[in-house]
Amino acid sequence: MHPRYWATWVGLFVFFLLTLLPMRFTDWLGRCLGSIALRKNIKRFNIVKTNLTLCFPDKEEAEINRMVDEHFKAQYRSLVHYFLLWWRPISVVRKKIKTNGFEKITQFQSQGKNVIIMLPHSVGLEFAVAAISMDHASIGLYKSMRNSVIDWVVANGRIRFGRVNDAKLFTREDGLRPLIRETRAGKVLVYLADEDMGRRNSIFVPFYGVQKATIPVLGRLAKACDAVVLPCVTCYDARNKHYTISLLDEIENMPSGDDEKNSLVMNKSIEQVIDYCPTQYLWTLRYFRTRPQGEASLYE
Repeated sequence: MHPRYWATWVGLFVFFLLTLLPMRFTDWLGRCLGSIALRKNIKRFNIVKTNLTLCFPDKEEAEINRMVDEHFKAQYRSLVHYFLLWWRPISVVRKKIKTNGFEKITQFQSQGKNVIIMLPHSVGLEFAVAAISMDHASIGLYKSMRNSVIDWVVANGRIRFGRVNDAKLFTREDGLRPLIRETRAGKVLVYLADEDMGRRNSIFVPFYGVQKATIPVLGRLAKACDAVVLPCVTCYDARNKHYTISLLDEIENMPSGDDEKNSLVMNKSIEQVIDYCPTQYLWTLRYFRTRPQGEASLYE
């Protein structure tokens, strides 16, 4: 236990104690933290507002500002919830999750098809990962964090729900081969497809009508794995204090054999997922960071 991590451990212990309190209190606390972050983190505020303005051009500025405010509150509320996800008994976590459409997984598997779940970056995405891995052998990608304590907590928290089903995590450095191998062997692949990964290996296709650098991998994975792709919606129900995780119908014409068509269909599907609870999408990411040649940055 290196001294440089003592503050991290103290903070984690404080948040562990918070998981013992009623969710109405942790919801309130998370939203208060979100209100503070909204005022203090000007850089993130500008990113969120830019994203929402680009994606919802028909909305008035007052409505965009309301969505920005609600997003920060939703994000920090879910951040507080993650400590419950990581540390409370699985039986407790299960009560905080309601699932819809999960029978589709076994239905397709019984037909000899493999399954890829397309999971966009919502503020509560870790609850979706937990819901999937609780009952299904699954695999996914994991991005290591700089703080080794936080990295251990997050990775362990993500994998613990699927240990009984031999869930596995891979890094981007592992490449696609282990993902394809495990998916073809019958595991459910949880794939996050919406980040801007830079110009290399990306193509530009519309996302909410704005050109976005998109990695055309999902269609290739679906073809290589002989898999259907099911979009996943993750929304927190503040009234009933649970996360609703829904698997929508399979994406039609995926794969098509054409990277551009696959990417366009994928982005359209992500839009449909976002529209279920728009302020709970992770708008703090710079989805439009990479621009077509000669086009100025949208975040300056």
